[in-house]
Order: sequence, then structure tokens, then C-alpha cells
Amino acid sequence: MVQRQLPNPAELLELMKFKKPEFDGKKRRLDSALTIDDLRTIAKRRTPKAAFDYTDGAAEGELSLTRARQAFQDVEFHPGILRPAPSVDTSVEILGGPSALPFGIAPTGFTRLMQTEGEVAGAGAAAAAGIPFTLSTLGTTSIEGVKATNPYGRNWFQLYVMRDREISYELTRRAAAAGFDTLQFTVDTPVAGARLRDKRNGFSIPPQLTLGTIINAIPRPWWWYDFLTTPKLEFASLSTTGGTVGELLDAAMDPTISYDDLAVIRDIWPGKIVIKGVQNVEDSVRLRDAGVDGIVLSNHGGRQLDRAPIPFHLLPEVRKAVGDDFTVMIDTGIMNGADIVAAVALGADFTLIGRAYLYGLMAGGRAGVDRTISILRTEIERTMRLLGVASLAELEPAHVTQLTRLVPVTRAASDAVVR
Repeated sequence: MVQRQLPNPAELLELMKFKKPEFDGKKRRLDSALTIDDLRTIAKRRTPKAAFDYTDGAAEGELSLTRARQAFQDVEFHPGILRPAPSVDTSVEILGGPSALPFGIAPTGFTRLMQTEGEVAGAGAAAAAGIPFTLSTLGTTSIEGVKATNPYGRNWFQLYVMRDREISYELTRRAAAAGFDTLQFTVDTPVAGARLRDKRNGFSIPPQLTLGTIINAIPRPWWWYDFLTTPKLEFASLSTTGGTVGELLDAAMDPTISYDDLAVIRDIWPGKIVIKGVQNVEDSVRLRDAGVDGIVLSNHGGRQLDRAPIPFHLLPEVRKAVGDDFTVMIDTGIMNGADIVAAVALGADFTLIGRAYLYGLMAGGRAGVDRTISILRTEIERTMRLLGVASLAELEPAHVTQLTRLVPVTRAASDAVVR
């Protein structure tokens, strides 16, 4: 028989503690975000549709992005037991320098359209976290502005080869003069991908006001206040604006980019150079043999060729082909620290985050980017502890199985079906 009694107020006070209210609205909403997807939800609520969709969307049917994210979800981990890891070391040496975490911030274009702090927020958060920050050719903060924000940290520069080669050469020289230590030479954008969300939203640079955009802006006055009361967007590489992002890219980019352009840039650039946008084994080996410092396996976040290869699926084969001493990095689809751990286990030296960073930026400016990094750091550390590894060097392919949904049909099997 259960013995009952009247509640004792003193005992109740021991069992229940009232949470102190948080009056800072930004801190309250960011503290409530436990995952990158939570930050995405906040970002969508706070950002006009056209700007959010530019960040969130991809090319055509968005299959490349969907498949890249699915590939990370289709991971089975294999933890070791009775291997205590009370503390873990998440630091890594990458391209001749340190990073406190096995990821850096990827280059993103038109970033101040997402949230007015733009690259300054990203570079500042990267500096605080001890990780690299990459400025895009199509960034909305100058090379010198990023250097001023992150004077002692690692700054990288992402380069497009423009139709007017001198623009690209001058940007390369400026980045070198400002002390940027790594150049990401991007090769997957000879023309712009078909980003249908942008077309449907009428998204352009600068933003064009329509009845739809005005209606969508009504519940988001803070975005328009920031946009209208801060310095106008400026692009170091674009002399004119006006049109969709795809139209601007097509006008600026050169589809004739080749190894000859790479040779010219290598003569100009004094630091490390990596090739971003590599999507097969053969190109990976050829670039290694050409003497570059590394590659980034990337399908441009699914924003260029839809149905492109999945970088995470390519990773083990590329690592085997190029050997252990060649730097291989990966981006596209990373939404969780466990994704990063899986990539490192399968051979990635480093990873880059793009949308995850921008979701944090849109959710809360610099504080939101700090939150993104904090979430990923916590997920990386927890995953490593649960796997029973104390350092990134202890991760190996045996820790991960890539479960398969998309199994290639061999040419022989295909011919047999046709017959």
C-alpha cells in the first residue's frame, strides 16, 4: 500500500527549480536551437523568402543537394567499447597551419543579402573559434575588410576565373598582399546552374521590389531596416549589377577556363592552392600530379549541375587513388558534426560548411554563426566520445559504413537490359 502525505513545501522546492527568464530575444532564440536544422527554421522565419531561398535552394530539381544530405544520413557508425575518451582533441593541421576544428567556413556569395553583418560575422566567428574563413570572389565584404576583422587568424580566398582575366589576377594579388594563406581555385562554374527558386522568386541583385516581396517583408521589418540603413552592397569582382544571380554569373564567368589559367594563377599566388569543385577520381589524380596542394571534392552545394556526383560517396575512392599524403577536403550537405566525423574517418583531411554557416547568420548575425560552430563542435566531440576515439587521427574507415541507396548500374548490366 502506497503511503501518502501532504506535500511538504520545502521538499517541493528541492525538486523544482524555476528557470531564470531570458529577456534578450536573440539569445533566447539561439539558445533554443539545438541543431543546424533548428537554426534553419529560425532563419526561414526571419529572412525574406527570396533571400532565404537563394541560400537554401539548389539547381533544377535539387537532386544533388538532396542526395548529398541523404548520403550523410545513410551512415552507420561502428563504435569501439571499453575505450575511454574522457577528453577529445578536435584540432588538425591543414595546408600548413592549425585549425581548432576539422572544418572551416566555405566561400559564399552575396552574403550580406542573407543578413547585413555578412562576411564580417563569419570571419569574426571563425577567428574566435580558431578555424579558417574563406572569402568568395562574389563576397560582399572586401579582402581588406575581412583581414581587418580576422587579422591574426587564417583567411582563405576563393577565386573564380572571370572573362576579364585582369579582375581575377588583381583579386589574387590583393589577397596575397593581405596575408591570405590559401587560394581555392574554383573550377565547377563555367556557367551558372539553373537555380529555379531564384527565377520563380524574381531574386535579383539588387533586390527588386514587387507586390509579393513587399507582402513577404511585412512580418520581417528588421531585415529591411538592416538592408536599407547599412552601406550598399559592393562586389569586388562585379562592375555592374542588375539581374538574377545566374545572369550575373554568366556575364562574369568564362566557360573556357583551363589548365593554362591554373598555371597563370599559380605563378601569381605565393601560398597554398587547392582546386575546388573536383568531382571524379581521374581529375583528382591529375591535379595531384600537377603539383597543387590539395583538392575540395564538391558539387558546389548542388547549385551547379543537378544529378552531379555525391562528394561523400567519392571520398573513399579518391583517397585510395591519391594516397595519404595529398590533401583532400570535402563540402556539400554537411548539417551535423557527425557528418564531419564520418568524412574524416573515410579519408577527408578537412571539411567546409556553407549553408550551415548561413543559417546561423540569418538566425542571429555574428551570434548565430557562433552558435553554428558551437553546435557542430558539440556534435563532433560527442560522436568521437561515443565512438571511443580521443583524436581525429584515431578515426579510420572501419568506424563507418556507407549504406547504399543509389547503386550504379554497370555498363554490362545496362547493355543486357537493352538487349
